[in-house]
Amino acid sequence: MTLSEEIGARLRQLRAQAGLTQDQLAEKLGVSKRTQGNYESGASDAPASYLSLAASELGFDVAFIVNGVRTTLPNEALSEVEDCLIAQYRSIAPGDQEAIRRFLKAMADDAARQKN
Repeated sequence: MTLSEEIGARLRQLRAQAGLTQDQLAEKLGVSKRTQGNYESGASDAPASYLSLAASELGFDVAFIVNGVRTTLPNEALSEVEDCLIAQYRSIAPGDQEAIRRFLKAMADDAARQKN
């Protein structure tokens, strides 16, 4: 996979996590749907100005989109326990990470249902 494709995959993932369609994000960032699609597929390299706007809109840092490693945290810092959990998560195989994500989502969905 090329760097452009890796960047595009992260853009696509973050857009989906934010619950936005390509059209919605394109409109927010002032680009066409086609341009947005090209960035997400890796067919075109996204300029730094676009990445900066996308980072702000989607709540991530530009370094993450380029290299896949978060260098800053969202508005609040992690507790020591949370930091330890993240370190442990990063040390396991990608397939096991996916299983953990599915498990956590199921737990969060269950907790949300119990609140209602």
